[in-house]
Amino acid sequence: MTANVQVPVRSLPVPGAVLELLKPITWFAPMWALACGVVSSGASVADRWPFLVGAILLAGPLVCGTSQAVNDWYDREVDAINEPQRPIPSGRIPGRWGLYIAVGWSLVAAAVAATLGPVVFGAGLFGLALAWAYSAPPLRLKHDGWAGVVAVGLCYESLPWFTGAAAVGGGWPRWEVTLVALLYGVGAFGIMITNDFKAVEGDRELGLRSVPVRLGIRGAVRAACILMLLPQLVVIAHLASWGGTYSVVVVGTSVVLQGLLMTRLAQDPKGHAAWFNATGTTLYVLGMMVTAVALGGMTP
Repeated sequence: MTANVQVPVRSLPVPGAVLELLKPITWFAPMWALACGVVSSGASVADRWPFLVGAILLAGPLVCGTSQAVNDWYDREVDAINEPQRPIPSGRIPGRWGLYIAVGWSLVAAAVAATLGPVVFGAGLFGLALAWAYSAPPLRLKHDGWAGVVAVGLCYESLPWFTGAAAVGGGWPRWEVTLVALLYGVGAFGIMITNDFKAVEGDRELGLRSVPVRLGIRGAVRAACILMLLPQLVVIAHLASWGGTYSVVVVGTSVVLQGLLMTRLAQDPKGHAAWFNATGTTLYVLGMMVTAVALGGMTP
């Protein structure tokens, strides 16, 4: 007879598990949007390096990292069933340390934001509020498809873009920069919808009202495509009115190619969602940077 071996219960988190909890791979999207904001401001970063570094930390490791920690803490019971290898259900982050990390990281993020000026501080607090509202009760925005995609789109695209422009520009960005940041955030709503295609059956079973659950797969595909394309068309119209011939051609070509890729996505949304995110979304984010360069070259 084999004796039962008791696995010792940890009292402190495994350091590597804390980094895993913060999910560095997710930091790219907001950091790319922040880079677009910096470029679109047209401001020189020669004497603004401390602000730029602070903004990079704020957008990626801090605010985005906080959102990941909060999400894993409030999903720990579901993860214990579906993904028991994750840091919290596996015990590598024991007890209530997941919550302590989420709260502590939020405080660090707020402190860093406060050093970057009142505009960035306000944007940082708004981003942190959305990060908690998305996963934590009583709001749990992730349980409502539309509220969830709005929160993520704003946090991953609009807010970082705005933050980057404000951090290096030293104040509220130009209205053109703010408008484009909002438009690309709305376009990201469509990207978020495509991410839900792979989990539609599980969402139905768990009672999650994701957009594909609410609209059906076909309806969700149409919504995702419209939400991605329409804001970019508005961006193109504004670029044309601002005299950005080169950027109009490049972003316009990107939109046409995205439209072509969407026809294949519509044929098999679940099967082609990952493929579209690797192709159509790449074209989308490249168009963001082209637009940012055009804005940065405009005379304020």
